[in-house]
Amino acid sequence: ALRQVATPAALGAFACVLFAFAALTYAHATSDFSVQNVVENSHTTKPFIYKLSGVWGNHEGSMLLWILILTLFGAMVAVARESVPPVLRANTLAVQGFITFVFVLFVITTSNPFTRAVPAPVEGNDLNPLLQDFGLAVHPPLLYVGYVGFSITFAFAIAALIDGKIDAVWARAVRPWTLTAWSFLTLGIAMGSYWAYYELGWGGWWFWDPVENASLMPWIAGTALLHSTVVMEKRDALKVWTVLLAILTFSLSLLGTFIVRSGVLTSVHSFATDPTRGIFILAILILFIGGSLTLFAWRAPMLRQGGLFAPISREGALVMNNLFLVAACATVLVGTLYPLLLEMLTAEKISVGPPFFNYTFVPLAIPLLLIVPFGQTLAWKRGDALAASQRLFAALGLALAVGLATLAWTWGGPAMAPVGVGLGAYLIVGSVLEIVSRARGFGSSRTRAPGLIWRRAIGLPRSAWGTAIAHAGVGVVVLGIAAQGWATEGLATLKPGQTLATGPYVATLDRVAPRPGPNYEEVAAFLTIRDKAGDEIGQVDTGKRFYPSRKMTVTESGLLTRGVSQVYASLGEISPDGSIGLRLYYKPLVLLIWLGAVVMALGGGLSLTDRRMRVGAPARAKLKP
Repeated sequence: ALRQVATPAALGAFACVLFAFAALTYAHATSDFSVQNVVENSHTTKPFIYKLSGVWGNHEGSMLLWILILTLFGAMVAVARESVPPVLRANTLAVQGFITFVFVLFVITTSNPFTRAVPAPVEGNDLNPLLQDFGLAVHPPLLYVGYVGFSITFAFAIAALIDGKIDAVWARAVRPWTLTAWSFLTLGIAMGSYWAYYELGWGGWWFWDPVENASLMPWIAGTALLHSTVVMEKRDALKVWTVLLAILTFSLSLLGTFIVRSGVLTSVHSFATDPTRGIFILAILILFIGGSLTLFAWRAPMLRQGGLFAPISREGALVMNNLFLVAACATVLVGTLYPLLLEMLTAEKISVGPPFFNYTFVPLAIPLLLIVPFGQTLAWKRGDALAASQRLFAALGLALAVGLATLAWTWGGPAMAPVGVGLGAYLIVGSVLEIVSRARGFGSSRTRAPGLIWRRAIGLPRSAWGTAIAHAGVGVVVLGIAAQGWATEGLATLKPGQTLATGPYVATLDRVAPRPGPNYEEVAAFLTIRDKAGDEIGQVDTGKRFYPSRKMTVTESGLLTRGVSQVYASLGEISPDGSIGLRLYYKPLVLLIWLGAVVMALGGGLSLTDRRMRVGAPARAKLKP
């Protein structure tokens, strides 16, 4: 009976929630101030794109988007007939349906986006000015697809625990959904990082804000899960561990929801909420996390263990990968929750900032990244460490050369930056060598003919290319992060005609003038950027915007891009005598941080197009007695 109703129920739920979301979107687009949500988050003079993005720029609307994505994933599983066995699909949809029911109950009882405004005002309160940015139109949907996407892997895990059957077929069914959620979460985190970078005027790309950490933790756990499912699919091993990771990844997504929406902290990213919502979300946490871990403790010992493998093997490298990832995730979890728990228990407020995370997270990240290319060169079940090292000799040699050359060129600068540059080069070259090694072949089929190697490389599975591209993307991110060790900053009070230098550039303040906007008043500073030789390379402007409807002033930074580097200007206080405070940054190779994340997500997307991701794994043959 469940198999008969699961699919139409999932599709029906998606259709109903889609209709509700469309209705709320229409109310925002038409400035329907009879809806309280529109009153609190919109204004007739607000640009149309921000009217649309304002649908999810608030607690109630974003929770409706959350439920829409929940039902979307359920509908997608319902129609995925090739890749998901019927019984597993029905049980998974039942679990996903229960998750949806709980969140719908939460929205109806505490966060109804359709509450009426009686009487309807003639004008709204406008959206938070910090959220009136194109980044808001992109960042939350991407992030939510990642966050909520892990709900379906959670549902697969619970369904499998109930059924007591976890094998390579299950791993093949789970892997594309995990990869989809991971890819979107990667893009969402990257977009959020870039949005905060240019919108908040701080000049940094990551602040270890608790809400940033709330999205980073499920991404790290999801990365571990993604690699663990590969081992389970290939070798029928790590069953218990993979199921536990599926549970923990979605649990961390729920924890992030609690941090953002419970009111336990104040952040640029968080929504101020009433205690009722926090209590309800805490109850959801207890229900899903406590219930799933209880079920896991009961059913996991009954699972039959799979294939064995040697410590020096690709499976062994992936296990090490998982251990480092989980340890890194644990450090972020401790650093994020400890201040909150301490304040709750003792009323003492402390701040755990970048120094803690830099001293705990980075030492775990470096060996993790060193393992990545090495593990890819090892054979399944039993590998040869010496042969793998020889295949990576070029990558290791080039990384060492690049690191030493960078150290010599920047002698006296930050010591860890050249290490990061060498590590990034190692990851990129190692990814290329992995494709070349597979294309050259092994044993009697090994060849050195460039033409044959190229044809074989083109014929490799898309998942192989996707993996290599994603790993290379990690290397690009590492290069961008390492280069920030050479970032420079200048701060001065300027009058028109005066200059401020930072790094290889000099900014001249040309003028300060008003620049009105559709729903704000702005005073902007216009700058000309020159190199040290005096040649003009471009102009940039930065301003202060005042939003009358919110009575709020925000800083709009100015960016001048040179290749993948940027000059970043942020306007400070404006004095009555016409002088301004100006903060000027030079950010070398900073765009590589976000471009690398895009490359990682593209690698994930390419892997998803592999036919093996769309077709279920064949059942393993059983030996006849």
